[in-house]
Amino acid sequence: MPLPLQPLIERVVARGGPSTLAARWRGGARLILAYHNVVPDDLPPCGERSLHLPLSRFREQLDALARTHEVVGLEALLSDGRDAARPRVAITFDDAYRGCVTLALPELARRQLPATVFVTPGLLGKDGCWWDLLADPHTGALPGGERDHVLRTLRGDLAAALAWRGARTTALPPMLGIASEPELDVAARLPGVRFGAHSWSHRNLAVLDEAALAEELAPPLAWLRARYEGVLPWLAFPYGLHTPDVTARARAAGYAGVLRIDGGWVREADIAAGYLPRLNVPASITTDRFMIKTRGLFPLR
Repeated sequence: MPLPLQPLIERVVARGGPSTLAARWRGGARLILAYHNVVPDDLPPCGERSLHLPLSRFREQLDALARTHEVVGLEALLSDGRDAARPRVAITFDDAYRGCVTLALPELARRQLPATVFVTPGLLGKDGCWWDLLADPHTGALPGGERDHVLRTLRGDLAAALAWRGARTTALPPMLGIASEPELDVAARLPGVRFGAHSWSHRNLAVLDEAALAEELAPPLAWLRARYEGVLPWLAFPYGLHTPDVTARARAAGYAGVLRIDGGWVREADIAAGYLPRLNVPASITTDRFMIKTRGLFPLR
């Protein structure tokens, strides 16, 4: 539990001189943010709560970034930016949640800020994903042992997870569903929005055999390219799980590179390897702590 003084200390650090200086020291540095969903402020807690960020806090984070960072698209971030006066940041979303597509992306477009959404075509239009449907309504998470069972034994497969738990699932509000293809079509017309792949059905790539990997890797990129312009040939790993073999097979399937769900500042070596870290943004993070993390005052974890 945070100490009583911690919020006050974070506010002083986030909004005071040291944070501003840190942002200046980071001039030319690059950071990729990983979001999942954005939901209305009045939505009761539900699903896997760490993924569903209230809209007002998302707006605060965008305002904070605009003051000290240059918000750019993912492709622009990967170009040479060592002479930039301010740190550059790219905004990404995994899963194409309905809240992301219908709330967050229009908010970004109104501010003329670009973003990349990593799409799982096989889940489009689903009422919910297993991690939300199976989450304990009291804790907002799935117990570790059960989560590991779904990820490892059931390979992160939605149908297998729901069959395993039977009827013991939680009904979800529409904003926790995955966007439909028509909703994705509308989002594609917003300025600055680009799509990348997040596998075909969000299975755990690290435990799939060769045939299953083939089903997950090439088809989503082909599906996206057949429908939208400017698709980025990058793959965001489902659950952040992968192996060197998965990375190699993604390259063979036509991807220029892959993205993790963890890590810190993007280095030149990461870009050269096509293996990019991202800073995950949990729904529980305060705006002050977000400011501290994205300004480089302390090492990212």
